Amino acid sequence: MNFIKSKRPGINVYAAFTTLFAIVVLQSCDTTQYVFSISPIVPAAEGLVKVKKDKNSNYNIDLDVKNLAESKRLSPAKETYIVWMETEQNGSKNIGQLKTSSSMLSKALTSSLKTVATFKPTGFFITAENDANVQYPDGQTVLTTGVRQ
Repeated sequence: MNFIKSKRPGINVYAAFTTLFAIVVLQSCDTTQYVFSISPIVPAAEGLVKVKKDKNSNYNIDLDVKNLAESKRLSPAKETYIVWMETEQNGSKNIGQLKTSSSMLSKALTSSLKTVATFKPTGFFITAENDANVQYPDGQTVLTTGVRQ
């Protein structure tokens, strides 16, 4: 990348920063963000789902949740959390199981899920279930999203 040479120092840094910022903004334009609403069941939990359409018309889904209590601590206790994707044509689909853990450096519980879908999502929700292989949501809905672009 060639930059215009200037007698003032720092102008090249400014040009590089501006170019980098423009690239980041342009790449994030195709990303839709879904924010989980505050839950009365696990009020400390907060999360975000980022969905980006790729060149093959698939949807890359990147979900992150913080402070989601372990499913065994719910009342009634459940075995696992399941993430569901809502679509216009195909209803609700089980897209994966959440594993909650904490790191050595932080006591905050975190969960994440990365997957790819062929159908366009319209929303997401998380249920507490006794079986990870459920085909339809049967347990208590813990978190739901609203769309933000």
